[in-house]
Amino acid sequence: MIRNLCWLAVLPMTLSAQPYDLLIKGGQVIDPKNNIDAVMDVAVSGNRIARVASDIPASSAKRVADARGLVVTPGLLDIHVHVYAGTGIKGVLTGDSSVYPDTFSFRSGVTTMVDAGSSGWRNFADFRQRIIDRAQTRVLALINIVGGGMGITSENDPNDMDAEAAARMAKAHPDVVVGFKTAHYSGPGWPALDGAVKAGNLAGLPVMVDFGYVNEERNIRILMEDKLRKGDIYTHCYSGHRDEVVDGKVNPAMIAGRKRGIFFDVGHGGGSFYWNVAVPAFEQGFLPDSISTDLHTGSMNAGMKDMANVMSKVLNLGAPLKEVIRMSTWNPALEIRRSDLGHLDVGAGADITVLAVEKGNFGFIDSAGARRMGSQRLAAELTVRRGQIVWDRNGIAAQDWKAFSYTKREPAPPTLPPSRRN
Repeated sequence: MIRNLCWLAVLPMTLSAQPYDLLIKGGQVIDPKNNIDAVMDVAVSGNRIARVASDIPASSAKRVADARGLVVTPGLLDIHVHVYAGTGIKGVLTGDSSVYPDTFSFRSGVTTMVDAGSSGWRNFADFRQRIIDRAQTRVLALINIVGGGMGITSENDPNDMDAEAAARMAKAHPDVVVGFKTAHYSGPGWPALDGAVKAGNLAGLPVMVDFGYVNEERNIRILMEDKLRKGDIYTHCYSGHRDEVVDGKVNPAMIAGRKRGIFFDVGHGGGSFYWNVAVPAFEQGFLPDSISTDLHTGSMNAGMKDMANVMSKVLNLGAPLKEVIRMSTWNPALEIRRSDLGHLDVGAGADITVLAVEKGNFGFIDSAGARRMGSQRLAAELTVRRGQIVWDRNGIAAQDWKAFSYTKREPAPPTLPPSRRN
C-alpha cells in the first residue's frame, strides 16, 4: 500500500449544505472492534464520529482530507509512557526523564497516552494538575503502589507502599485513573506486587507489572501462576530480563499466564525489547496483546523512537496489519477497561489516525543497538483529536496555497526587547 506523496491534495469542496466538519475520504479503514477492513470514508461533526460509509460526497464536508492509499484507524492508544515532566527533579521518571505528552503523541498518531506509574498515590494530584489537565493529548494514569512514584521515594521501600491510599486516590479520580503499577522492585518477597494487586481488588482496576528483578523466590512462574489476576498486564514481554524466553523457547510460564487471561504488552523502552527474544517468540506464535512504547528521554532517541516505529517492528515480525492496528487501538482500550476508546463507532469521540504504509528497505534497532531489516514502515500522516486536526505531515487536509485565502496578519511581537535581540 504505497503512498505517492506527489499527488496528496484536498478534494474539491462546494459551498452547498455541509453537515460534516471533516471528511477523511478514500482510505483503507481498519477498525478491529467493528470488524471493518475496507475502503471507506469517515465523517466528523464537531468532536464526534458522524458516519463511516462508502462514497460520502466530498461536498457534504467543510474540510476534506484525501486518504487514498492510506490506512485510517481509531486514534492510537499508547498504554505505557512516562509524562510526569516539569517537576524539576533530576534523573528520574517523576521529573526530568519524563517528556511532555503533546510533544510526542500526535506526530506518531497517538491520541491517548497512559502514564505507567510515574506518579504514586502521594503525588498523583500534582501530576494531574501539572500534566493531565493541561495536555491536549488524552492522558490517563496507572498509579504507582509506591507513594512517591518513580523518583521521590525508593521503589524498594515497603514502608511507602500503601494499597488503601492508592485505591482511595484511584476512586477520587475515576475519569483518568485506569489501574495501578508496580515496577523495578528488587527487594525480598512480594510487597510491591501484592500491594498493587490489593489496590486493584479494592478499586476494581487492573495492575500493570514491570517485574523488576528475579531470583529463586521471585520468578516469572510464581508471578504468572499465583500472583497476577485475569486482566492484569505484563509489560516488557520481550525484554528477556525475566526469562520470558529460555534457550530459544517461550517460557511455559508465559503460556500459562496467557491461558489464565493475563495480557502481554510490548513496553519497548530503552532496555526492554530485544530481537533475540522477540523473534523466537513470534516464530512460536507468542504475539503481544498490546503495543506500547515506554516513552521517556532514554528511549525516545534510541531504538524505540515512537509508537509508529514500534508498530512497524511488530508488523515486520510477521503480525498482519489489521492485528497491529488491533494491538494499538481496541486491545489496549480493553486492557485499561475504557471501551469508549479505540474504535470508530458513530457517536464516539473523533480521535482518528491516518497512517502511511511505506514499502522499502528499513532498519529497526532493538534495545541493545542491534539492527533487523524490514520491508514496511508505518508513519502518521494525519492525527485528529476530538475532531480537530492536530498533525498533518503532508498537508492532506490543507488547501493549496495558490487557492488559499490569506488574511492580513499583524507581525508577532518580539519575545525580547530590541536591545537584547541577537
